[in-house]
Amino acid sequence: MKCPHCASTSYRKNGHRKGKQNYLCKNCGKQFLESVSPHPEANELMTDITGHSEISVVLENQSITENTTAKSTASFSLSLLEELLQNILSNGWLESPLVSQVIKKIQQPIEDRTDVAETGISLILLDVENLKINIDIETFLASICKYPLKVKIGFANWKNPSIGKQDIDLYERGYQLVHVPDGKDSADAKMMTVGANILRYYPNVKEILVCSGDTILKHLCNELLNQGLTVYWVRRQAQILHIENCNNRQSIFYSLPLTMEIPSLEDVVQKIENLIKSEQESIETKLNNLVAIANLFQERCHLELHNDNSVKLEKTEPLTQTPHSPTTSPTCQELNSQIDLEKLLLEIIQNIYIKSPKTKLSVSKLGTELQRRCGQSPNSIIKKLKLGSSFIKFLQSSPLFTLKANGKEYEVTASKNQSLGCFNS
Repeated sequence: MKCPHCASTSYRKNGHRKGKQNYLCKNCGKQFLESVSPHPEANELMTDITGHSEISVVLENQSITENTTAKSTASFSLSLLEELLQNILSNGWLESPLVSQVIKKIQQPIEDRTDVAETGISLILLDVENLKINIDIETFLASICKYPLKVKIGFANWKNPSIGKQDIDLYERGYQLVHVPDGKDSADAKMMTVGANILRYYPNVKEILVCSGDTILKHLCNELLNQGLTVYWVRRQAQILHIENCNNRQSIFYSLPLTMEIPSLEDVVQKIENLIKSEQESIETKLNNLVAIANLFQERCHLELHNDNSVKLEKTEPLTQTPHSPTTSPTCQELNSQIDLEKLLLEIIQNIYIKSPKTKLSVSKLGTELQRRCGQSPNSIIKKLKLGSSFIKFLQSSPLFTLKANGKEYEVTASKNQSLGCFNS
């Protein structure tokens, strides 16, 4: 109980008033009745100067309350009920701070119990005399598990000189070291004994890694499966660590010399396919760049391509001499208009598809064939005839041709409603 004026807990009895115990506050000097705080908290129990504890005060209050008349009790209960109903039926009572605090106090223990129930751990049972696990392998095994690796137990005859200083290393890495006497399969027997009763010691364990190549431990794996645990059987095969999931029979392999996981055959095939595809795209891009550079080089240096694929550099005559007309190969076709160009392109497309019906003709290949026929690059011909800025833009604007994107290239075909007959007349 506290003083209603200054909230001090230091007070003493000061007679009775109106049939109730009266108190005098030592801090502020004011008096108050015990009805001010009818429900004192347990941590506020104090002893006053008269030697009476607050428990005795509560008992005295209880006796006084029992002496009240039935009418006053009924009136008090009715008023309290009306107040509670008013609070419950009022608007927004669920959003009141008091209700929110009560709900939080109820929810918190439930959430705590739920978190404890859902929390799980992984555990290692290691036959140290059969399998050596360094920190890299342990980290890899922990990455396989769904739950955090919290408990690690190693079994061995630690007096065996062949173990060396593994006990020091394992101890520093947080292993519980279980000693077994010298004898055949002593460590296996101890592992089976401890493992079969592991839920008694660690009830929240969900996954267990049984690390040993001894086939007798297969019985332990089966027992742990029957207890509803996820079991990994870890054993060594030459330089490969074999991790078998006993629940679904799936296996993971780990290279001990390379300290890395060995991918499955499907992953290897997929990576090879991705590399081949990437290399093909790179080669195609380089070829396209090379064709563009060759065309640009020819335009700048006035190169002439002949049917025998030989390259001849034009010689510029001195200014004092009479300028000669550019020499053209007898086999080069003259293109004087858009119709001539379209006719030649349709002819090239038709000849290619007659020879190879299934061929996918790209714009670069069509341009190469046009250059072979005319002795000039496609872009030079387009600019000469004033048909646009580039060969590919001319093809896109012409209704006689259809372009279809194929990766980084364009595949060109003659429009279905076009034929060469219209140009043969």
